[in-house]
Amino acid sequence: MQHTTPAAPAVRETLERLLASETFGRSERARKLLRYLVEREQAGEADRLKGFSIAMDVFGKDGDFDPSTDAVVRVQAGRLRELLQQYFANEGVAEPVRIAIPRGGYVPSYELNAIRLPAEVEAKSKPQPATEEATNAPPGSPEDARNRAHPAALLSVPAVAPAAPSLQRHLQFFWLAIALVILMLGVLILRQGSVVLLTGGDTAVETAVATASIAAPPVENLPQVYIAIKADSDVARRVAASLRAGLSGFDTINFIGRDADNPPDPVTDAASFVFDVLPGPRSGDIMLELQSVATGRVLLSRNLTAGDSANTAIEDQISGILSSALPASGTIYNYIEQSGIQTGLTACLVLNGKYYLDQNAQTHEAAYRCLEDLANGKAKSSLVYSELASLHLEAVTDHYPYPADATIDKAMTFAHRAIQMGPTSPYAHRALGYLNSRMGDSAESIRWMRKAYELNPYDLAMAAAYGYGLVFAGRYSEGTPIIAHAVDIASAHPTWWDYGLFAGEFMMGDMNKATLAGDGLRTTEMKSHYLAARLIGAKAAGREKLASRLLQELTTKFPKFAADPRATFVERRYPADLTNRLVEALRAAGLGGAS
Repeated sequence: MQHTTPAAPAVRETLERLLASETFGRSERARKLLRYLVEREQAGEADRLKGFSIAMDVFGKDGDFDPSTDAVVRVQAGRLRELLQQYFANEGVAEPVRIAIPRGGYVPSYELNAIRLPAEVEAKSKPQPATEEATNAPPGSPEDARNRAHPAALLSVPAVAPAAPSLQRHLQFFWLAIALVILMLGVLILRQGSVVLLTGGDTAVETAVATASIAAPPVENLPQVYIAIKADSDVARRVAASLRAGLSGFDTINFIGRDADNPPDPVTDAASFVFDVLPGPRSGDIMLELQSVATGRVLLSRNLTAGDSANTAIEDQISGILSSALPASGTIYNYIEQSGIQTGLTACLVLNGKYYLDQNAQTHEAAYRCLEDLANGKAKSSLVYSELASLHLEAVTDHYPYPADATIDKAMTFAHRAIQMGPTSPYAHRALGYLNSRMGDSAESIRWMRKAYELNPYDLAMAAAYGYGLVFAGRYSEGTPIIAHAVDIASAHPTWWDYGLFAGEFMMGDMNKATLAGDGLRTTEMKSHYLAARLIGAKAAGREKLASRLLQELTTKFPKFAADPRATFVERRYPADLTNRLVEALRAAGLGGAS
């Protein structure tokens, strides 16, 4: 297991999946306690996580609470530790981040997880690298991205680690499945005349390549998503109608507006998923479950009460669920990555999502090179060009080393190509809006951002982008509520949402909300303006020790910014009033170069 501290958005993503899991589905107290502990720690308030404050904030105890006679916090924390162990040993075995509550305290700890799916799941669909060089490519590197994008041995038999006791009973089914898959593929190879590949050379590798040429899905295939309505009520039909409307607007999936026709197949349905609309535990409730069609594994489970399903609330509920499940950083793509069933496009989109969750030069280059390879291969998907446009502009504004010749004009070329190939694509419209914002054309920026939002109002990323565009066009009273609403519904979200919300609340004069938004700006490679926002918030909240540390970090890591922050804000095309207010706040926080 790696011991690099995960970025805040990755922790929030894991928290939301964990809270929606079957393991935690029957324990409201455990869910409430876990959310409280993680959110307080992520807000920089780990020192508040004591038994007394937890008892009052989570369990409703009053000032007379005596921990020596009332063990509610200790008991519930013990139960929470058991549920976390159970979740990460079963449902969450493939989670990229692991959350734990170490004994002796209540402050959560986080670790990046190198554990893969159980052997019997991987055997159905996990691609294996064809060469030792591919195997040794560093995770997240451009080489690794290309290996994942073009797997050379999609269905070769993996080496199986010793099975845990709980998996022993599955081994006979595992080997039976392997035998059946090999038999089926052998028949296919014979039918295709691929036997010639087996003469001479490295037979094992060449057989794997032959297999991959038949079984590998086209490079630009996206996950397929179905709906299955298994509850007969007006409420179920209302939920299904909203779900259908939402699914039809996402670029990152292919929505199939009918039930799956045939029994599930572990190969052809490996990247197919179904939203089951089921009766809930109480009268009037509806349960939504997202499952893998091939394995039946439940990836997301959400109970909607009668209030959640009301006409005034259902769109927000569905927006939150879909925005958690469908983007490249969401549940479906996480499952696809961990299962090793990526196509070239889905592999690139995963890398792209990782960049926006944790923005640094390494994640940027990995995503860019992967999409660049697809573009050089004359990709037909507008997603390739819209995401390349945004990444190219990021290289210009954040001075990333790759590509070395990045220009705004080239980014604009990518964006226009995305619009030509996907005239109804929200992603393409958002990319053009982002570019126009960076070029200082706020009217054009807002026009394209608004269109992206209108094309898919269920995608909270489009709402956040529209709100962000309004804020950085100086229209704070319009943009701040939009981005705040998106942040409120989707607690797992990219850091740029938090920065847009910080700027909006800061200019609206609500420093409490601005500080809360600024607390979310923690990535493995901090940006100067993120640190500046956190410094302003810490100073406004009277957290002098934190402010002093942030000031030191900002001055040490970004001496150019510290000497002249105004230049950075002007370069990034901030409105003049926002620039002036930020510079004044930084001066008040002790930044000597702020003027």
